[in-house]
Amino acid sequence: MEKTPLLTTSGKPIRCKAAICRKSGEALVIEEIEVAPPKAYEVRIKILCTSLCHTDVTFWKMDPPRGVFPRIFGHESAGVVESVGQYVEEVKEGDRVVPVFLANCQECVDCKSEKSNMCTAFPFIQEPGMPRDRTSRFTDSNGEVVHNFFCGSTFVEYTVVDITQVVKITPEIAPDKACLLSCGVSTGLGAAWKVANVHKGSSVAIFGLGAVGLGVAQGAKLRGASKIIGVDLNPEKFEIGKKFGVTDFINPKDDEEKPINEVIREMTDGGADFCFECIGFASVMNDAFNSCRCGWGKTVILGMEMHGAPLCVNPYELAWGKSITGSLFGGIKPKSDIPSLAKSYLDKELYLDEIITHEVGFQDINKAFDLLIQGKSLRCIIWMDT
Repeated sequence: MEKTPLLTTSGKPIRCKAAICRKSGEALVIEEIEVAPPKAYEVRIKILCTSLCHTDVTFWKMDPPRGVFPRIFGHESAGVVESVGQYVEEVKEGDRVVPVFLANCQECVDCKSEKSNMCTAFPFIQEPGMPRDRTSRFTDSNGEVVHNFFCGSTFVEYTVVDITQVVKITPEIAPDKACLLSCGVSTGLGAAWKVANVHKGSSVAIFGLGAVGLGVAQGAKLRGASKIIGVDLNPEKFEIGKKFGVTDFINPKDDEEKPINEVIREMTDGGADFCFECIGFASVMNDAFNSCRCGWGKTVILGMEMHGAPLCVNPYELAWGKSITGSLFGGIKPKSDIPSLAKSYLDKELYLDEIITHEVGFQDINKAFDLLIQGKSLRCIIWMDT
């Protein structure tokens, strides 16, 4: 008996559901859209699960012209390759992958260097559009363009991402844990290990104990830091932070008369060896810099200041040996470092399960926004197929 040929979507548009934001700050609406097939050097991915990051919320609130709508947000996820475009050899249909917001072509000067995780061939951009032709692969039911986010939206059942932003990952790690490695947790771990190079016996101060800050704490603990101070307005974060290595906790509201930098300098006999800003406010960046030790103290800025406030530091303190540096994605080189982090988790060296505080189905994606905005969640996993 002749077999019926299997239906395939390769090379064809796919109709699926997406959570679209049509106006800044408005609830996302589940709509049916069309996702075009991948072009050359592109990969179409079936999203298994995604999660909500503070960066998504920042851009969701952003008014035009910086805010671009309609748009599909999301940049933390895990999925399966549905089809690939011409010239893609690195992954194939059925491979488990995580899309990332930072390109890693592995061929440019920066990608080949250990000094940076930037990619000069495909630099990070905040504007919508695919990296090679600046167009979208999404259209709504009226045939109008829906913009993507960070070159690869994930609040959608299928997405298209450039191969430079696709990381093949072992199927041994569960999708929800792999999802966490595509942004927040990796950013924190990388900042402690690759950017700051935290060493044994050092003191660390972390401003903001979200997923990124807890990643920093975990990285510092694994490097043998003796004192890890968590600074957060939510007192519940201390109990959570203990699991990841936080030894001391400061709530700035507890003693508003004494500057936070004075408190930290007293706790560390002159200032922390390493300070990490994980929130995205210039004022907190200043607090972090003022809290680090003269002579060798290093401040790492992980939060992205979106309010236009300038960062002002005392040049004399720079002359006295303090330094400040920025970091995107914690210095992580996606294609080599993320698989290594996945192995560390499988080897029970890293904690990921504790970062997941809530789970919802795709239809309830707006609940994830409510939880994060109210400070009730670290990471809420959004499952595409409930």
